[in-house]
Amino acid sequence: MSDSAPLTRADVADLIDHTLLAPEATAADVEALVAEARALGVYAICVSPSMLPVRAPGVVIATVAGFPSGKHHSLVKGAEARLAVDQGAAEVDMVIDVGAAVAGDYSAVLSDIVTVREAVADRAVLKVIIESAALTDEAIVQVCRAAERAGADFVKTSTGFHPAGGASAHAVRLMAETVGGRIGVKASGGIRTAEAAAELIAAGATRLGLSKSRAVLDGFPEA
Repeated sequence: MSDSAPLTRADVADLIDHTLLAPEATAADVEALVAEARALGVYAICVSPSMLPVRAPGVVIATVAGFPSGKHHSLVKGAEARLAVDQGAAEVDMVIDVGAAVAGDYSAVLSDIVTVREAVADRAVLKVIIESAALTDEAIVQVCRAAERAGADFVKTSTGFHPAGGASAHAVRLMAETVGGRIGVKASGGIRTAEAAAELIAAGATRLGLSKSRAVLDGFPEA
């Protein structure tokens, strides 16, 4: 995408992980998600690991690990991620131990991410959910540095389940400045309009996690 050209519907669709992580989701709901993802032309779907395997021709399959609290043992997160990859997931969005980040224990955050990275090796893209709304700016910077050092492919703002909130342009901008284009930045949580999506992309988001993908895409021009 050109920095000067307006975003089109197709531009934004190429950035979307069409997401269904509700605890009450059924197999029928996942089938509907896949159908909608294909109709919208989005990049990927993201579903709970218990819903795998999922058949979705032409769509990347992503899942989560340690979701949504992050308060799982690192080895459990690693095992969950590895099983998901064995069942067809090409991308894994793991949740850090947010409490460790709040406490400033960035070595623990690093170790947690390394464990999951080693569990999936190079078989999957690894995104690291940091719950940016619950962290200070300094903690956001330090956690992003830890994620990059641990070999993550993306840092991600939010689960969308934390009471502190979801993605913000400020957090995305800070994350993007910290990783400097060396790894991706995924904005997720509370993105329901085209205006919000455009603001986050302008701030540096290279992927979007959306459950309201159609509503967001309908706000962008076809060309």
